[in-house]
Amino acid sequence: MLSTPLGAAAQAAYSELLDVVRHLELSRSIETLSGSFNRKTVRGIVYWYYQFTEVDTGKLTQYFIGPDSDPLRALVERARAKDARSITRLAAAAIAHGCAGATPTHFRVVRRLNEVGFFRAGGLLIGTHAFLACGNALGVSWGEAARTQDLDFAHAGSNIELGLPHLMKVDTASAIERLEAGFLPIPGFRPWEKTASFVSKTDRSLRVDFLAPMVGGKEAPYEHAELGVRLQPLRFLEFILEDVGQAVVLSAVGATLVNVPDPARYALHKMLVYADRRARNPTKAGKDLLQSAALLEATFADREDDYKRLWKDLHARGAGWRARARKGFAALKKLAPELDALPMMDSIQRKFGPTPRKKPAARA
Repeated sequence: MLSTPLGAAAQAAYSELLDVVRHLELSRSIETLSGSFNRKTVRGIVYWYYQFTEVDTGKLTQYFIGPDSDPLRALVERARAKDARSITRLAAAAIAHGCAGATPTHFRVVRRLNEVGFFRAGGLLIGTHAFLACGNALGVSWGEAARTQDLDFAHAGSNIELGLPHLMKVDTASAIERLEAGFLPIPGFRPWEKTASFVSKTDRSLRVDFLAPMVGGKEAPYEHAELGVRLQPLRFLEFILEDVGQAVVLSAVGATLVNVPDPARYALHKMLVYADRRARNPTKAGKDLLQSAALLEATFADREDDYKRLWKDLHARGAGWRARARKGFAALKKLAPELDALPMMDSIQRKFGPTPRKKPAARA
């Protein structure tokens, strides 16, 4: 077994948490941000501000809300009795019952991106944290396959239209750089090179990456004006930017709503990633393959028709897709030969036939 079913109490706790977080997201305003309300009296008039401290710089940042009034005081009271406290209790209860939680440091990164509108602008949580979130939503625990020090985010980028939410202006880079832990952009190998990655000032093993589908073979990171951050192109990423769903990332300090890949698409995509990554990073590639197997085990019985459609679609996308699918599938059979999905996948793969090899260039 690559996964363990969560108990009824854990599934009920997650379901309740999802409902509460979705409601809060729909009614979000400045009262849903992580910080506090304060008031000042200027020339006898009371004004309200919302403030938080940037721990890495010690700078106090304030937003002006407005002069004192009954509606504004009601908002402040709601925020102080707020649903964030009940959300924290619900998140703690879900974790206590067996749901997987993110570390507070990782959670605060995800929550800040939610607050600045990254997910509303079409951003997607990917990587192991999305795998964790999918596990909670599916009612399973992954075990060893769910450890990570990285946070990965994706976006369709500027050149691909996939029916994601309408773009809006987001200052993603500033939100990351000003987080409590303090993050620095990772420089390129040469002084003039730019990257789409950040690393924590206090924990160099904590890395944040922003990714987008590769278009036209261009590998260099590029600036996305609306998101306010550079994106690193990655092959095959467009496959998981379709049929996007929502899930909760939870922690001992709270919970927040994110966009996550469809689990079936994610399972197949991780096979491609394994094939592409196995030579240069076998450790991460092995984890990708293990997560692919775990997702297939947990979801195939209920979504066999979806897997048939997606596996056919993946093979129809070109020789590069088929070649990596074959390598990933061969490795998957060795890792988890008991998977119910394997006969169907093998049958479809045989129908597409072997991937033709490139002919060597003729000699002059």
